[in-house]
Amino acid sequence: MAALTQLGWFLLNTLQALFLFFWSVLWMGAGAVAGLLGQQAFGLRLAHIAWSPGVFWAAGVRVDVRGLDKIDWKKPHVFVVNHQSMIDIAALQRGLPTNLRFISKAELLNVPFMGAYMRNVGMIAIDRGNSAASIAKLEAAAREIANGTASVVAFAEGTRSRTGAILPFKKGAFMLALTAQVPVVPLSIEGARKALPPDGFKVRPAVIHLDIGDPISTIGMTAADRDRLIEQAHDAVVAMNVAAGGLGVGSVTIEFGGAKRGAVVPTVSRP
Repeated sequence: MAALTQLGWFLLNTLQALFLFFWSVLWMGAGAVAGLLGQQAFGLRLAHIAWSPGVFWAAGVRVDVRGLDKIDWKKPHVFVVNHQSMIDIAALQRGLPTNLRFISKAELLNVPFMGAYMRNVGMIAIDRGNSAASIAKLEAAAREIANGTASVVAFAEGTRSRTGAILPFKKGAFMLALTAQVPVVPLSIEGARKALPPDGFKVRPAVIHLDIGDPISTIGMTAADRDRLIEQAHDAVVAMNVAAGGLGVGSVTIEFGGAKRGAVVPTVSRP
């Protein structure tokens, strides 16, 4: 019986992978064409209204969003979020009612279809091996954000967490928000690892919880306030993650501005 169940999941996941591949190529292509024709906003919107609903229909996964009323969606923000799974991007596109530009690795620009889409709709690709180029890219993005063209999402840990525990946050997204003088919004993802674990394409029905925290104003802040801003956002994401049943930081040492502190955060039930 167990073998038949395993085979059934394998066949279903194979069909889901094929669907999601062609579905993603279709909408990345459409978005890339829209961007090429000067319709970047429409190209970004396609991910929210078309691509992500199809992803969640195929995966049998639901997104539960809390805190939408905290945000003025007509204004740009920098969302800083923990990263659990490859499905996180679709969850954010599905759950947040605004156009989103993601901060990503420059290597993704070399991926067929994805690279063209990212370039044409204005995703922010950072070359981690070239600090000068990365700073210039973030400064250009800050000018666009300040003009209100789109909000930005950053997986602030810089990588997916292999355990589900929240890692220390990188500084790039916070410098972007400080330069643009737009609010930083802490956002927690929990449940994405159950929907799509990090060890292969094993999609399972699940509920992904997106919790939106209170926006943190950066008006009047400078680079000297960066570490305090990072700490405030990190603490907010951890608290929301724990409330949603996540690990928080687990048992790790987190460093803020040269000061280290240990933390053990228990898991509690979502109210």
